[in-house]
Amino acid sequence: MTTLIKERCVIGFDPGIGRLGYSVLSGNLSHPKIITFGCWKTNPQHSQADRLLELGRLLEKFLAKYKPTDVAVEKLFFSKNVKTALVVSEARGLIIYLAKKNNHRLTEFSPQELKLAATGQGNATKQQVQKMLQIIFKLSAPPQPDDAADALALALCAFTVRPR
Repeated sequence: MTTLIKERCVIGFDPGIGRLGYSVLSGNLSHPKIITFGCWKTNPQHSQADRLLELGRLLEKFLAKYKPTDVAVEKLFFSKNVKTALVVSEARGLIIYLAKKNNHRLTEFSPQELKLAATGQGNATKQQVQKMLQIIFKLSAPPQPDDAADALALALCAFTVRPR
């Protein structure tokens, strides 16, 4: 008897208003493959509201194009710069809203959880995460920029920690 293994499509988002990292992985637990990854940038000359509108439109098109089974987003952690944390939380809100609106399974991971999934160490550096992603996905160079690498690690985390 043949067992059918359903392929998944997992999107990872590293939220931000200036730069929002994204990635798409497809496949099954033992062979996730990169479909795309990168980073969207908004114009710092535009108002915060206009930047959020632009990101919302990009997110809607992206989710409609890839029709993910899962969406992974980084949990917010508070740093010393509360103003930055508040702006990032607005971008996270867009992602969460659109994922739930479109009935995608949403998973949130802390920075430590995504580092653990990518490297086996919750306190790994960004460079260690990027190097491990390069090895795991057999990339010619570490994924850049940091936001895209984090989005890729988030999607990988969702693949491995929350298998279907």
